Formats: sequence, C-alpha cells, structure tokens
Amino acid sequence: MTVEPAAYPDMMIALRHSFDSGLTRSLAWRLGQLDALERLLKENEPAIGRALVADLAKPEQEILLGELSLLYSEIRHARRHLKRWARPRRVFTPVVGQPGRSWVQPEPLGVVLIMGAWNYPVQLVLSPLIPALAAGNCAVIKPSEIAASTADLMADLIPRYLDTTAVKVVLGAVDETTALLKQRFDHVFYTGGAAVGRIVMRAAAEHLTPVTLELGGKSPAVIDAGADLESAARRLVWGKCLNAGQTCIAPDYILVSPEQREPLVEAMRSQLDAMYGKDRLASADYAKIINRRHFDRLRGYLDSGKVAIGGRVDESAERIEPTILIDVKPDDPVMQEEIFGPILPVLTVPGLDEALAFINQRDKPLASYFFTRSKASERRFVEQVSTGNLCINDVLMFMSVPELPFGGVGMSGMGQYHGKAGFDRLSHLKAVMKRSRFPEIPVRFAPYSDFKMKLLKWLG
Repeated sequence: MTVEPAAYPDMMIALRHSFDSGLTRSLAWRLGQLDALERLLKENEPAIGRALVADLAKPEQEILLGELSLLYSEIRHARRHLKRWARPRRVFTPVVGQPGRSWVQPEPLGVVLIMGAWNYPVQLVLSPLIPALAAGNCAVIKPSEIAASTADLMADLIPRYLDTTAVKVVLGAVDETTALLKQRFDHVFYTGGAAVGRIVMRAAAEHLTPVTLELGGKSPAVIDAGADLESAARRLVWGKCLNAGQTCIAPDYILVSPEQREPLVEAMRSQLDAMYGKDRLASADYAKIINRRHFDRLRGYLDSGKVAIGGRVDESAERIEPTILIDVKPDDPVMQEEIFGPILPVLTVPGLDEALAFINQRDKPLASYFFTRSKASERRFVEQVSTGNLCINDVLMFMSVPELPFGGVGMSGMGQYHGKAGFDRLSHLKAVMKRSRFPEIPVRFAPYSDFKMKLLKWLG
C-alpha cells in the first residue's frame, strides 16, 4: 500500500517514532529484514520477471544477471559481515589521551529516502535498501514511475515482506516527488540523471540533509596498442547491448588508434552476429527502449558521424538496433550527453597520451574501461584517469564484487555504496573516547607555565 502526498508528514512522524523506539537498532531486526528481502525476491521471481518484461522487454538471463543475482549477492554479503561492520572499531589513543581508550561507534542515521531509477528498477531500488536496513535505518522508497509495472509490483510486495512500521513505499511522478523532498530526511539516496540530481541536492540542502547521488556520464573505453581486439569486441558488445544500452556504466564511446579501428569494428560485427543474429531487432535476447521519448532522443543520434553497423529502428516496438558509429567528431550531438542506449561511437586518437588527454578534458565519468596487454600502460591509466569505477580488460564486472565501493566522482555523482562502503555511508560513524578518572595529569589546566609548555611539546 502506497502513501499519498497529504499523508507524507504523518508518515514521517510514524517512521521517526519507530526509529526513536529503538526497533531498528537491534542486529536481530536488521538480519530479519535482510532475510525477508531475500524471501521477497525468491518467492516472486516470476512476477518480477513479468514486470521487467512489460517495462523493458528484458530477456530472462539479463533479469538474472543485472537484477536478481546482484541483489542476492549483496544481501548474503551484508548478512555474513553485519556483526563485524556494526561492532565498535578501536583506534589508537596517543600519550596525551592516556589512560583511556578510543573507538568509532557506527550508529543508524534515522530515516533514509531512496529514489530509484527506471533502467534497473528492481536492483536500483533494493540495492540501496540493503545497506539502509543493515545500518539500522527506517526507509522511504520511491521507485521510478517510468518503469510503471515494476514500481507497482514493488509497492505491492515490499509491505508484504518488510516491517511496515519502518519501511514505506511512495509512488508518483514530479508532484509527489516534489512533496516528498520537502520532508526532512536523514539521508537522501538518488539514482538517476544529473538534472534531477541537482533538484534533489537543492531540496536536501534546505534541511542540511546529506545525499548520495549515483548519476552517470560518458564512460570511455580505450583500446591500447597491442590489445586483444577479439576479447575487447566481445566484452564491449555485451556491455553495450545489455538492457539495450540503458545502463549507467555502459561503455559510452570508444577511443582507438586509426590502425585498429577497422579490425575492431569488424570484430564487433562478428560478435553482434554471434550474440543477436543477423536480424538483431527481432532477437529475443535484446531489450527495448523504455519509452517513445527516449526512443526519439536516441534516434536523433544516428545522424552523428557514419553508421558502420546497425542503424535500423522499429518504431512500433521501440527498438533500436545495436549501432556502431564511425567518423564521429567530439562536438557531434552524440558526444555531448550520456547516450544511454545501444549506440556506440568509435573515435580515433593517435595513442594513449591523446586518449588520456581526451578523457581528462571532460567531466569525470562514472566508469572507464581500458583494454591492454601492457603493465606500464595499465599503471598509467589507473593513475591518470579520475573515474568513479575502473575495469581493466572487461566492462561492468566490478559490479559483481560486493566489497568494491561503487559510486561517481565530480559530475558522475557523490558517495559510494555496496558492501561495507554502503553500510558506512548510511551510518553515522560516531567518535567515542573514554578516559580514566585517575591519575589526573595537571599540565593541561591553568595556570599555564613555561614548564607545562615544554612538557606539552614533548608529549605532542
């Protein structure tokens, strides 16, 4: 059952009452909610699949790979490590603090708002909920209205499995979101585009509420001299075509030398044939574009550069064929914004120096990909490219490692989650010091003297 805007203030009062009661602080409650979340997924996999097919025509294997498997992994990882994450963390106490001891005490923040995105409408709602619950918070969940079937399903399932005194679901579009952001939360977690991210941040600033913004950007893939082109082509095609390119960490463009461009493009053609057949628009293993607005936006990019592979569209089915563009200029429309679809521009650069300069002259991306056989080139790329996440010789696969923090930098976002990073992000890490009453060390107290000054300098 969802909450209407007029009831938002009462909802917040009820959630704060639940939090203040201490309900969510016990490890037993937190572990129980993680168990319930896993049951929600396991017992409703067919219904979740139907909703994702209705919204995005997602293939069954992509539902498993991109939504369910990641969530199962995160839930089990959090459950396995929660006691260790939540316990006090001892830190060194220097001489001036002796006798005494010091530690960091993780504590819940309070009420967290989670605003999900439409492209992975199960994973991007429930993945932030995992650390929110593990850290002992109450939560308000706002699924994206664009993936309407999945949003409705989440609104139905979540109250049936999770504690309704601590977790609420809100549906709606701009008006409901605007009203929701006027409430005072203890943290706002938003996944989506930069334009709405700015709105979220401005609204949160009214209450001095911290935010986590998981945004996006133009994630580059660089092909180094001597790279394995067959392997790179296979992995780039998979990463770009997953969910029809509607993935915030999908490779957005390729930088390659002029000599390697044609062999790489031909290798990608072979991989597209192998994965999706000759009639790629009809492939059952290929998702659709979310709606007509995004379909029209993407179709407009097909005029940039020259179509080397693909370029066909099916307007009635809202599908765009996997498309490789060549002869693209840096100032073409397709290079100005995150593509967020199955169109992949290939740009040529003389070498690694120019590729690094090209990336570093632009906004910091959410992800970067580098294909190389050279340890020296790998070291340069890792050290010189500022990016939210980085994968060497593959794409997207850092998402499969629960202990790797995930998040953006600069225009691609702020704050990280997954694993312990998510637990810490949605906790207050309280500094605690306990001093012994005896013996008292008088050098810090007035009246001051030269002797006390010398002793303090020695101790410091």
